[in-house]
Amino acid sequence: MGLAVLAAASGLVACSSSSGSGNGSTNSASQAAGGGTYTIWDPYPQYDGSSAWVKLLETCGTQAGVRVGRTGYDTSDLTNKALLAAQQGNSPDVLIVDNPVVSTLAEAGVLTTTDENKLDVSAITPNLLAAGQSGGKTYGIPIGANTLALYYNKDVLKKAGVDIATVKDWASLAAALEKVKAAGKKGITFSAIGTEEGSFQFLPWYWGSGANLAKLDSPEGVSAVALWSDWLKKGYAPNSVINNTQTTSWQEFASGDYAFAENGTWQLANAKETGFAYGIIPIPGRDGGTAPAPTGGEFVSMPVQSDTARYVTSQKLVTCLTSGDNSLTTTTTLSYVAPTEQVRAKQVEQNSELKVWVEAVKAAKGRTSDDLGTKYPKISEPMWGAVQAALSGSKSPQEAMAAAQTAAASAIQ
Repeated sequence: MGLAVLAAASGLVACSSSSGSGNGSTNSASQAAGGGTYTIWDPYPQYDGSSAWVKLLETCGTQAGVRVGRTGYDTSDLTNKALLAAQQGNSPDVLIVDNPVVSTLAEAGVLTTTDENKLDVSAITPNLLAAGQSGGKTYGIPIGANTLALYYNKDVLKKAGVDIATVKDWASLAAALEKVKAAGKKGITFSAIGTEEGSFQFLPWYWGSGANLAKLDSPEGVSAVALWSDWLKKGYAPNSVINNTQTTSWQEFASGDYAFAENGTWQLANAKETGFAYGIIPIPGRDGGTAPAPTGGEFVSMPVQSDTARYVTSQKLVTCLTSGDNSLTTTTTLSYVAPTEQVRAKQVEQNSELKVWVEAVKAAKGRTSDDLGTKYPKISEPMWGAVQAALSGSKSPQEAMAAAQTAAASAIQ
């Protein structure tokens, strides 16, 4: 499933693989060349020609004086099609991709830098922009971001005598889970599946320990694995987390039996349908504060074109999609937190429930940040394997992370 799983799990990308948007778009830049049509590829095939998303694309085209030929692909297909199109010399004019993919496409020479295409990224918060940077260069603009936090069941906590205001670090969270268990309820559910989805859910605890992905077997990194392992041993979390996706762990929480669930912005609509009172807090760091959670979301980029004169109009299209009121429309449509402080403030004005998510995104970081780029997947896979080994009891947290570090170091040589 790889990196594509996050977008699919977010509910923003349909599970089916779509080859087109159904809005009469052309499917390659070569078809559009010289015809007044600029092609846009995105990972939102669930949005058809009548959607607010496609209408916004068309409006941006009108403002730029061109016709937009839009195609929506399944996320996993989009990366491969973008690489193939670049090899064939018919890349789209604008490409919207899941943020961990940016470094892969950049290193393959598919994307232009913001220095080349003149996109203004000055208003973008640095932690979100970092996910689209590789080798000191920036390759696009984040269209928005989602991330992870802790949902909690108010009724379960009340019956267990837990004041949510006291949950500020790992120790106080553990104390809350112990009270919940003693009250006959279930503690916390999350996804620890052996895929990128599992790494995505583990990273807030890993980074929240103070660990760095460059050294998986550091004492801090081991402590994060031990935290999850201890939860299972003490009965605070169910054994099902080993196979849980973010969707199935949400279904466990929605049953009403669990005090906490680690999940994302994309579950807000589902939370309103659970039938019980809920709240949301940021994931706490080991010693307090908000743990850095990984950012989900896409970047709007401009692929390399043989006709560089096209960049001027493409830049207008990207700017239209990511600036001002249109950014508010885009992020609202896609259920994202905006990449600029100005638009985030407007989002919170419209929906106060987004305040906790804005705080979480402020503390978040990209998985390929720290200039990891294409090294990240080679680190992530051993990491999720280590988590699986520790949770299953086949290895101790120390043994599991030591083996993961050896595998990661070998893979990135």
